[in-house]
Amino acid sequence: MKTWGFKTIRVKKNERAMLLRNGDFDRMLMPGKHRIAAWGDELRAQAFNLEESAFTHSLSDYLMAREPQVVAEHFVRVQTGEDEVALLIEDGVLTAIIPPATRRLYWKGLHEVQAQVLPVPPDLRVPADLLARIRAARAAGMNRYAPLMAEVPQFHTGLLWVDGQIRETLPPGVHGWWQHGHAVRVDVVDLRAQTAEVAGQDILTRDKVTLRLNLTAVWRYTDAQTAFGQHPKPADHVYRELQFALRAAVGQRTLDALLEDKAAIDATVLAQVQPRLAGSGIALESVGVKDIILPGDMRTILAQVVEAEKAAQANVIRRREETAATRSLLNTAKVMEGNPVALRMKELETLERVAERIDKISVVGGLDQVLSGLVKLRQD
Repeated sequence: MKTWGFKTIRVKKNERAMLLRNGDFDRMLMPGKHRIAAWGDELRAQAFNLEESAFTHSLSDYLMAREPQVVAEHFVRVQTGEDEVALLIEDGVLTAIIPPATRRLYWKGLHEVQAQVLPVPPDLRVPADLLARIRAARAAGMNRYAPLMAEVPQFHTGLLWVDGQIRETLPPGVHGWWQHGHAVRVDVVDLRAQTAEVAGQDILTRDKVTLRLNLTAVWRYTDAQTAFGQHPKPADHVYRELQFALRAAVGQRTLDALLEDKAAIDATVLAQVQPRLAGSGIALESVGVKDIILPGDMRTILAQVVEAEKAAQANVIRRREETAATRSLLNTAKVMEGNPVALRMKELETLERVAERIDKISVVGGLDQVLSGLVKLRQD
């Protein structure tokens, strides 16, 4: 709306105002009361609160290019090259990091604003002292552009990827890199022993019996960079090698051979997989088959076979004991045949055992008749 005559504009003490005449920049207004002649022009004052240091406006590039005196009087200008970053420090506190190839304006007056421009090194690494400052600033709420930070725990290693290539391995600790213009990421790898479970494998034996097996293996990384350089997912590669080796080990044996020597599967799988993992940055330490599960009908048949085998073994033992008892009786008879005293002792032993089992004995005749079958026993 056009104004004729004068227009009064008031600017608060914590503000600055930009006077626009017919939509174009005219000048900056300091705090106070301003009486401005319009003379038919459209005047508009846009106020900015200095609590927000950053000046974000569509005319910021115009001011830096065409109004250097205005910029020098009212703003702190921050500009970074393609290989530079800037630390924005407000009232002595790190509040933001300006990325490369950036131009920004910050208000003067309410806050003391400084910019520290730093070159980005070829390896993109952030110095340790600066990394500590950035971590503290982020904890305090700095959420603008910041470097990539990664923490590698103890007993782990880190793989630094820059633009899709492994740049280096990282020891335990906190690390940081500038990432503007580069794709940077860190993969944390556990160097401790890890367990691979190959479970629920249905495999056909050489004699056409389907078994379900569960296998457990222990492995670890010996060179994480080599392992991830050769395989996108090393753990999946270990699983597949164990699975193939287990199928080969079971498929070349019969059911009876597997049940008699389950440890042979462990040794075969270990012997097949270890050479395949050689030079891949992975070491296989041990392999063990936990379970061999038979189909239901096969379990019934096997139980019957075991029952029959045990019954046959029991029968053999029983016959052996009977033979030994008969042989012992024969030897005793031979001894008593030529030794009357031994015969009399056996007779007395027999009579003693008989007397232990009855309450009363009636004897007609002598002892000889008792032993010769003329004994009359009556139990009351």
